[in-house]
Amino acid sequence: MNELRSPIILGSVVLYMILCIVVGLWAMRRTRSAKDFFMAGRELGIMITGIAIFSSTMSGFGFVGGPGLVYSLGMSSVWMVITVSTSYAAADFLLGKRLRLFAGAFDCISLPDAVAARYGSEVTRFLTAIAILLGILGYLATQTLAMATVLQSILVGTGYFPEVSLITCVVISSSVLVFYCVTGGILASVYTDMFQGAVMVVGGFLVFLTTLYVFEGGATAAVATILRDDAEAAGPWGTLGMIGCLSWYFMFTVGAAGQPQILTKGMMIERVQNYRWVPLVTVLGYTLTALLWVSIGLVMRALVLSGAHPELASADAAAPAFLQQYAHPVLAGIVFAGLFAAIMSTADSFLNIGAAALVHDIPRALTGRSLTHELFWARIGTVAIAAFAALFALYSYYANARLVALLGAFGWGTFGAALVPVIGIGFNWKRATPLAASVAIAISLVLNFTIEVFDIRLPHNIHGGTVALLASMTIFFLISFLSPPPVLDPDVEALMEI
Repeated sequence: MNELRSPIILGSVVLYMILCIVVGLWAMRRTRSAKDFFMAGRELGIMITGIAIFSSTMSGFGFVGGPGLVYSLGMSSVWMVITVSTSYAAADFLLGKRLRLFAGAFDCISLPDAVAARYGSEVTRFLTAIAILLGILGYLATQTLAMATVLQSILVGTGYFPEVSLITCVVISSSVLVFYCVTGGILASVYTDMFQGAVMVVGGFLVFLTTLYVFEGGATAAVATILRDDAEAAGPWGTLGMIGCLSWYFMFTVGAAGQPQILTKGMMIERVQNYRWVPLVTVLGYTLTALLWVSIGLVMRALVLSGAHPELASADAAAPAFLQQYAHPVLAGIVFAGLFAAIMSTADSFLNIGAAALVHDIPRALTGRSLTHELFWARIGTVAIAAFAALFALYSYYANARLVALLGAFGWGTFGAALVPVIGIGFNWKRATPLAASVAIAISLVLNFTIEVFDIRLPHNIHGGTVALLASMTIFFLISFLSPPPVLDPDVEALMEI
């Protein structure tokens, strides 16, 4: 079976990419309007919604970036994983039902639509759309880089393409992604989520079991090997330290209430009362798939330290290397296909959100009306955003060697800092004002991108997104308290009292 390892893995990925093209063509026939393209007609069930939410959070961020972070920083990134028990529940409690009610009452087809309805401000809609566009750069770059890294590892591993470049793999994977997204919109994403969710959960659990038997002596011996090399890495805070880990914990817990890939999926559910079951599906799915995040990173680090495996060219190669060399070929093929499914669906989700901001919300904020032939321009906008994200991914990789998960953390921090005050707090607090919302978004973006662009290292490894989130929340409360109470639309006030 081992001699067929490379053909099985490559065949699984090729079959999945063909499936993506077929699904895109099928979904295109069901996508007749901008509402279908951006909101899947608001007809999603409990399982599809729950799986779509957890898979859009895990995907390349967790399957590729997560093991890479554990390999390079030890246990530090586990503090991203354990937030799931509170972050999804908090986002659901604060916003789940209310956002869906806003979407139905005001016929919202995007998150900025709901923000504009809540605050009665086109300036706030415009700034929300800008924040979403900037935030998706980090996330889309994460998915693009993860997909290209995995594809390069597979092609090189076959021996048929020993010198294929990362740039070539970015072009190949992005081309399939763009076709999939442009033809089917969000429908193409959500209707493959059941398949990818099942593969991610089952495959992640089986890979976790595999990691227990790969290292001689088992998991205990693997951890002992890491302890001998660097006791700090195997400790509860990893190499990042306590303050740095807690800053990640804060950002990923509180920041969940500002993630458009989570909030927008909640707006698509068919029945409002069904949303109470969504967090259960999401938490269970994420918890099982997160086993892969921690286990592969630790085992690969132990294998390298013990000399059983050569040094990795990049920490992000930990998951592909493990699957190609230590997992059963059939399992590796299934997991790789599931990984591509997760990345493709997540990237589709972000491209869809970005296209809505670009061709729906910004024109409405500036001119008061949508573009003519909005569905056509949504597809054009999708291509443009995908191309820009691919260039940003390559720049991030070659200019400063950013790990996949750190790009994802930047995207999460950008969304959280900009949107938690405006949406997570503002949709639950009548005293919040449009001015406070607009200033909070602007300040958060300036802080986040200043820290990122100038590579500012904060004391105790505190994440820049945490600082930006704390600053935007503080400013949001201060301006709201110092401003005259806003006069709410009666319909908005009624929805906020439910």
